[in-house]
Amino acid sequence: MIVLGIILLVIGYLVGFAILWTIGIILVVVGIILWILGSVGHKVGGRRHYW
Repeated sequence: MIVLGIILLVIGYLVGFAILWTIGIILVVVGIILWILGSVGHKVGGRRHYW
């Protein structure tokens, strides 16, 4: 999710689509939150770890 967000950020920046930039930021933030929750031991989506 983080990688997809970064790809959308780059494409949105290069092409000039603000919606891709916004979706990319949201995906990166959600991915980082899920990664942090999974790494500290909280269950994410019924799993003990994110990956």
